[in-house]
Amino acid sequence: MPTTTLQPPTLAGCVLRVARPTDQMDDVVAFYRDGLGFPELTSFTDHDGFDGVILGFPGAPYHLEFTTARGHAAGRAPTQDNLLAIYVADPRAWSRMIGVMTRQGHRPVESFNPYWDREGVTFEDPDGYRVVLHQGIWPV
Repeated sequence: MPTTTLQPPTLAGCVLRVARPTDQMDDVVAFYRDGLGFPELTSFTDHDGFDGVILGFPGAPYHLEFTTARGHAAGRAPTQDNLLAIYVADPRAWSRMIGVMTRQGHRPVESFNPYWDREGVTFEDPDGYRVVLHQGIWPV
């Protein structure tokens, strides 16, 4: 019997959207838009009972989507290790980002995984999800 090797589908050229619910839409959007600098790409109201905001950079292959479902509570992050890691290559840009976050009233928190504290700063959004601003490049 001939053996066939299945090739995994390629993700090259795809767009990654990280979507999650929130009970604090205005505060969460402000955290990512005003603090971290993700522009609002679009928003929607009452799309099958959901309201949402999509943040990202035009043409970038990634987006953040925050939604609320009427009549449903989203709750907080399930653990302190639910996070996004953002690698910032330019040390001056990294320092500016931290400055903007602190001027917006966000205070760094100790990372659950100590690795992130060695070369980064972690902030917690209003829902308890965390964002690590890592100073350096992803070595791929």
